[in-house]
Amino acid sequence: MPQTITRGIKALLDEANAEIETLSAADAIEAAKREDVVIVDIRDPREIEREGRIPGAFSCTRGMLEFWIDPQSPYAKPIFQADKRFIFHCAGGLRSALAAKTAQDMGLTPVAHIGGGFAAWREAGGPVEAWAPKKD
Repeated sequence: MPQTITRGIKALLDEANAEIETLSAADAIEAAKREDVVIVDIRDPREIEREGRIPGAFSCTRGMLEFWIDPQSPYAKPIFQADKRFIFHCAGGLRSALAAKTAQDMGLTPVAHIGGGFAAWREAGGPVEAWAPKKD
């Protein structure tokens, strides 16, 4: 018997976008210049390697987000306990909307995400740098 999905991705995105702040790429480019802002890149490392990244962005794959935010988690990252503004992005702005809502629901504040994601950032002329994984 097939599954019956009662809340699809459209409903989840609509809910997230109604509750979180969405920044234009231009506003995110300006915000990234501030010392009290952390740009959080939730893309997979393969995406970052292929497309490049926002200089200085903190990389946190979507799958580890909750574990890295929660200070009680054995995987907690100190950056998420800092008194900063967290601006999430993915490739196109869908995963980052869900990530920002999750982070906000967990109590991380203030949070936002970049509407249109990394693609919009690049299109707006935001700086991009090449990235390669560390070799052992």
